[in-house]
Amino acid sequence: MDANGVFQAEWLSKFHAGDRKVVEECYRQHVDAVLETAGRWLPRDDAETVAHEVFYALLSDSKIRENFQGGHFAAWLQRVARNRAIDHLRRWRRELPELPDDALLDDISSGERMQEELEAKSLVDHFRRDCLPARWAPVFDARFVRQLTQREAAAVLGIHRTTLIYQEHRIRSILSKFLLHAGEP
Repeated sequence: MDANGVFQAEWLSKFHAGDRKVVEECYRQHVDAVLETAGRWLPRDDAETVAHEVFYALLSDSKIRENFQGGHFAAWLQRVARNRAIDHLRRWRRELPELPDDALLDDISSGERMQEELEAKSLVDHFRRDCLPARWAPVFDARFVRQLTQREAAAVLGIHRTTLIYQEHRIRSILSKFLLHAGEP
């Protein structure tokens, strides 16, 4: 890398090849900037998730690495982080149903609320029983039912946060498919 942060051909070749030492160097030098960029769009825990996703993609996806053709690496990496953060935000917005306003909540009788709660519990029980691998049930309960942060859930479960993130991602994928087909006979 020269004084302006521009990388030489040899480094670029190693980066495109996925050289672990080069990617590790990128992580060490740029993780704070990637985290800061994602944090402009997301809460801290989600920004950390996005930062991990960015560097995981650099390690595992040659197409991502090949998108960098030279120039200012930090700027390119921050653009990747920004795009991933926006994608993450859009995904969350699609997954969260719109909440009714307070006036509407006041009009709902306690019997209707109880019925909704029973239906939701039934749906969760059905998902847990028929779709969720048993080994991921503790992560499901901690993150989706108890709604602990990733750090809290990892500490409570005694697992690494990266393991929790992986399992959470897989659970979210299974849950999305389940919910898409939940109303079908």
